[in-house]
Amino acid sequence: MSTDDAIHESIETAAQTVGSRWPLHSFVTANPLSGFEDQPFHEAVAATADTLGSDGYPDADVFRRAWEDGRIDPDVLRTTLREHGYESDPETTLDRMANTERAEATETATASERVDAVLTKWLSAFLDQGQAKWPMPEREDGFYDAFRAVARHDGEIPDAEAIAELPDCPLDAIREQLVNDPVGEWPDIFEFHLAALPGWTGLLKQRADDGDAWQSAYPITLAGYLAVRLTLVDLFDAPRTPAEADGDDATVDGAVPLPEVWLTAWEATYRSELVAELTDASESVAETDEGDRPDAQLVFCIDTRSEIIRRHVEAAGDYETHGYAGFFGVPMRYEGHDSEVAVDACPPILDPQHRIADRPTDREVSRHAEHDRWAAIREAGESVIGRLRSNAATAFSYVETTGAGYGAALAARTLVPGRVHDLLDAVDDRTPDDHAVWEPAVDHDPDHAHELPAGLTVEEKVEYAATAFELMGWEQFARLVVFTGHASQTANNPFDASLDCGACAGNPGGPSARVLAAVCNDDAVRERLRDRGIDVPEDTYFLAGEHNTTTDEIELYADAVPETHADDLDALRADLETARAGAAAERADDMGADGDAGRDTHRRAADWAETRPEWGLAGNAGFVVGPRELTDGLDLDARAFLHSYDWTTDDEGDALEAILTGPMVVTQWINAQYYFSTVDNAVFGSGSKVTHNPVGNVGVYQGNGGDLLTGLPLQSLMAADDEPYHQPLRLSTVVHAPVERVTDVLADNPEVAELLDNDWLHLTVVDPEQEHCAFHYAEDLEWTPISEETTPAQATAGTPSPADD
Repeated sequence: MSTDDAIHESIETAAQTVGSRWPLHSFVTANPLSGFEDQPFHEAVAATADTLGSDGYPDADVFRRAWEDGRIDPDVLRTTLREHGYESDPETTLDRMANTERAEATETATASERVDAVLTKWLSAFLDQGQAKWPMPEREDGFYDAFRAVARHDGEIPDAEAIAELPDCPLDAIREQLVNDPVGEWPDIFEFHLAALPGWTGLLKQRADDGDAWQSAYPITLAGYLAVRLTLVDLFDAPRTPAEADGDDATVDGAVPLPEVWLTAWEATYRSELVAELTDASESVAETDEGDRPDAQLVFCIDTRSEIIRRHVEAAGDYETHGYAGFFGVPMRYEGHDSEVAVDACPPILDPQHRIADRPTDREVSRHAEHDRWAAIREAGESVIGRLRSNAATAFSYVETTGAGYGAALAARTLVPGRVHDLLDAVDDRTPDDHAVWEPAVDHDPDHAHELPAGLTVEEKVEYAATAFELMGWEQFARLVVFTGHASQTANNPFDASLDCGACAGNPGGPSARVLAAVCNDDAVRERLRDRGIDVPEDTYFLAGEHNTTTDEIELYADAVPETHADDLDALRADLETARAGAAAERADDMGADGDAGRDTHRRAADWAETRPEWGLAGNAGFVVGPRELTDGLDLDARAFLHSYDWTTDDEGDALEAILTGPMVVTQWINAQYYFSTVDNAVFGSGSKVTHNPVGNVGVYQGNGGDLLTGLPLQSLMAADDEPYHQPLRLSTVVHAPVERVTDVLADNPEVAELLDNDWLHLTVVDPEQEHCAFHYAEDLEWTPISEETTPAQATAGTPSPADD
């Protein structure tokens, strides 16, 4: 192996220490420990405690609060403690956790702090995505070359002239720094320096992997980063190798750590309550005959926030709701009509396969100019306000120049945000809707292909439509079918993308909904669907909509709905308003609001001083895969992702495989992001929004420099300083299907089975073919019956009978 290959291989190994992190404008919730998922959870937590100085478990006081609140079953806890060799008295173990001396974080040497300060200054300049007024020179040459050209003038670097003498190739610079180090130690050295600033290096890792437009224009690599860092380490005489870390003695002879035992018991308590309800419901599902045709069917994202609005929609009328990943199965790169760059509107585990751009509609062409004029008025106003809130000096001088009138407007924005929201709404009312003027160009266009094909072929359209209906197990269609994407609304929030659709990579889901609706209205697609056994009635019309998760309003993109469906549409709109009022009241109560719920949700959406416009996915703990009849009578408190699935229509298990290898993995990433941001916000989160300092539209600082803090802020997780809102539990998935079918899927997908074997998530199956009994995944494709008393003797292959347990 050549030296260059050895360097590359060592960097690749070391990079597993840091998880990929996306820029703020397309925030993707992801497992910050994703590089360790091939290890058992407790080993990964221990490894990152050494490299990142992190804590991977809730504190003792969090466990104590859950214990005192009854969220941890005493019998389950005592049994779990005994199984792992611990004293079975909960109070004793709680005291032990509280009194255990945590490893003291090694104080960073002054030299290392100076390295970090200089390096982050140049990283923020180079990686800026449109915020800086004076961009860093020579960025197009790449980070390493730009640094060599510009940093020689940096007076904070000792012997800055040495920067100009660096080799042309970053690998040569790295080799010079490693000349006295054995090859076997290179991964440890690289890991030490990548882990020093995991926020920045996680962003570099994601950017290099994705190769987006910013990376193409201004390339940066981990090798270039390490070449610069090791050079600065040498110039500042900072530590080059990792220091020894103290261990945690809260284990018994190398056993699972005590905090994980408590965590496991807490998760088992939540899961047992969920499974008990679903097991009872499974029997009624088996007895349910297909009813009359509903007035409308609405497909929502599996997002936990959809669980609330779905209940209220179903209560408002004869409606059927379903859950499907919010990118609606179309992995696309979307280019909005007013967007400067295209965005990847699909989960990060997928690569976009199509480029979909907006085009003017054939309807009301004369309104295009009117739309653009009013949209420009609003954009100009919002742009001024945005500049003022991000630059205090500009704010003072601008208000002084323009007079008291604008100062009054600023005061209104701060003191009566609801009124400002009304004014903006008034402008919106004068502005023709985007969906009335623009529509996604879904037809294949070979003449406008770029790096991706433009639009979809008929064959691709058929496949995406069929996959949606097969995964959800549809056998009948209403006159109106609404694909409902979702997006949040917030006035001043660097983390606003974290509240949009995770399945769309932190972007609104409306465009994805519009694409699938257009596909399903295509006559050629419907004809070919019939050949696949999917018979869509002639009077079924598909339309798109978008659920505002802050206000619970659902906007329907209904400009092209035929006149024959006008009455259906009017009734649906009226009932959606009823559902909005009910859902907003429930959500507002959860936010601690007083008074009018609808008014308060609008205030939160418009208030630029509001640090918590909504709770997002906080509280998430479960993922239910099954028919809606399994959960439609349950209030799951917005804690469960819900994916529609009917095992009776999935003979080969293909739909189940797609769900477990796709949406389940994405929800596990979301769950892990919330978990780790809660248990150690200093390392995996981003602290308080009040003191955030946005950097280059890619991340935030606390203060005026340092590492990027790209995890979730405290306001997304905590009800108060000492009161967590999010309960940090690993994801518990419950699948309604024959356990043998689930076993087959896991056997064919060892990477998913590995997540289960290593305790990154839990899986339980409610088997409708075995008297609706539940089986919990144990390890190595084996299952444990949840209730031995009700488990049938004829256990399927791979499923232990009661006698085997």
